Amino acid sequence: MGIRKVMIRPEVAESIAAIAWYIESKGMLATAEKFSDDVYNYIQTLAGDKKSYKICREPLRASLGYKCISYKKKYTVVFIETDDELIVCEFISSKLIHW
Repeated sequence: MGIRKVMIRPEVAESIAAIAWYIESKGMLATAEKFSDDVYNYIQTLAGDKKSYKICREPLRASLGYKCISYKKKYTVVFIETDDELIVCEFISSKLIHW
């Protein structure tokens, strides 16, 4: 048993950076940095488990085989899971998922 390899798509890094930039623009520099670090650490913890996650409830993402997990009830991490890697495809606001 080992840790799966984590691959983060550029779109995911850009959306995390955009959220952090928004927090930073409100004058909360330390909070923006902490947010980014916490998100990346959370994604790493997803790869550490050898358990399988559930398929997204949204029909479009479910038909593509994506798996979804909530981050702090406000954001959703959308990823593809295999035995040896985790590919993070989206990091979006949970309000943008409609089903």
